[in-house]
Amino acid sequence: MRGYRGVRARRTRVRPLLGTRLAASAPAAAPETCVREDFSDDARAAHARRMAGAGPAEAPPGRTPCQTEQKASTSVARLIEITDAQDPAVDDFRDLTTADRRPDRPGGRGLVIGEGRLVVERLLASPYPIRGLLGERKRINTLEPLLRDLDVPAYIVEPETLAKIVGFHLNRGVLAVADRAPEPDPVELIRNSRKLAVLEGVVDHENLGAMFRNAAGLGLDGVLLGRGCSDPLYRRSVRVSMGHVLRVPFARLPNWPGDLELLGSHGFRVAALAPRPDAVPVGRADLANGKVAVLMGSEGPGLSEEALRVVDLTVGIPMSREVDSLNVAASAAIVFHAMREEDS
Repeated sequence: MRGYRGVRARRTRVRPLLGTRLAASAPAAAPETCVREDFSDDARAAHARRMAGAGPAEAPPGRTPCQTEQKASTSVARLIEITDAQDPAVDDFRDLTTADRRPDRPGGRGLVIGEGRLVVERLLASPYPIRGLLGERKRINTLEPLLRDLDVPAYIVEPETLAKIVGFHLNRGVLAVADRAPEPDPVELIRNSRKLAVLEGVVDHENLGAMFRNAAGLGLDGVLLGRGCSDPLYRRSVRVSMGHVLRVPFARLPNWPGDLELLGSHGFRVAALAPRPDAVPVGRADLANGKVAVLMGSEGPGLSEEALRVVDLTVGIPMSREVDSLNVAASAAIVFHAMREEDS
């Protein structure tokens, strides 16, 4: 291959993850395909513009087919080696610990970021549109079956480069980033559910992520977010939920606490979890039968009085040894288990 400036070329057989996949009907003795590796500055800049949503969808830097002797089938993830931590192509993953620049801030770019193989697998299987992956080669290779039909860049880096990009040492070795998907309409979520969690003022990202993991594991149909809740798609919440926040539908209730009336109008019994003397023990509250929504608040302040005034009953978890309450995520697991119907 000659005539390419700033491009090195070699002859290789097309393999999965290198930009194209051979059609199933291809003959066994396939001719070789020339694959061009373009890591020039121009190619990287063009790809960075595409990832930022500006300009036409140029081909990404890296390996791209420069001559094809067979018809290619579905596109696959493109492996792109990154050696410079300042490469603009990986800006989606940059400075994850810097509060005013994090790419997952709702007020900023609002991206969804998954860390580690299991969370990345769940992000790839979710309705959130994938933008790309970043990780060590061995970690990306373990995801190969999920990347066969995914036309996105997969950036390959050494561990030291990865740490410089994200801002900390990442033991899990791989990340994926996605755009947000439209949130369900709260009325539709309520209409199609039987068991719901309703949260007020849950600001701790780790508690929020743990509650979503509990909701997924114990069979809830969704989560409604009331006033003062943090973003469940913040990176830490996604990580603590083990990616299950990507599987549990959630919707926001903008008119608080007035929107709680939507539950009653759709046949729900609304129970509030609160450590009050008159609370019904959770095991006796019959939460497994019928449509039930349980309202939970943050640790410390708990639920607001205005929210408590519109619920049907208050339930509590009996405690011993002078302990007045549990962590809200632990409490949620107990209540969600009590909500399970017999055939769940």
